[in-house]
Amino acid sequence: MMKKLLCAMLTLMLFALSCVPALAEAPAPSVSGWSVNTGDPADIPQEVLDAFSKAVEGLTGCVYEPIALLASQVVAGMNYCLLCRLTVVYPDAQPTYALVYVYQNIEGACELARVEDITFSIQEPVAE
Repeated sequence: MMKKLLCAMLTLMLFALSCVPALAEAPAPSVSGWSVNTGDPADIPQEVLDAFSKAVEGLTGCVYEPIALLASQVVAGMNYCLLCRLTVVYPDAQPTYALVYVYQNIEGACELARVEDITFSIQEPVAE
């Protein structure tokens, strides 16, 4: 059941990203344009995992687990957008999901640029 939920979430996230013109305009990385990962999003390259690990190193209170590489952007270095499972460090904490943006500069220094929480909800249909 969890695997099906994860597949559905990844499909939804990739579909949502493909609808954003700024992300979908270039099939390969280009300066200032985001490139949607068209391969297996769960197959995160080692260099991206290394940048992610450096960016979250030393953070306490929450465990960040990368699930999928959604997009990348060439800048003065690289930006990466990853879907992550976040779990606050306390007993019985329920995981949440977020888009985590990592920036790696030309020298290889990495930082957590932004974290956008994802809220899953179903809206009730409006009665006519």
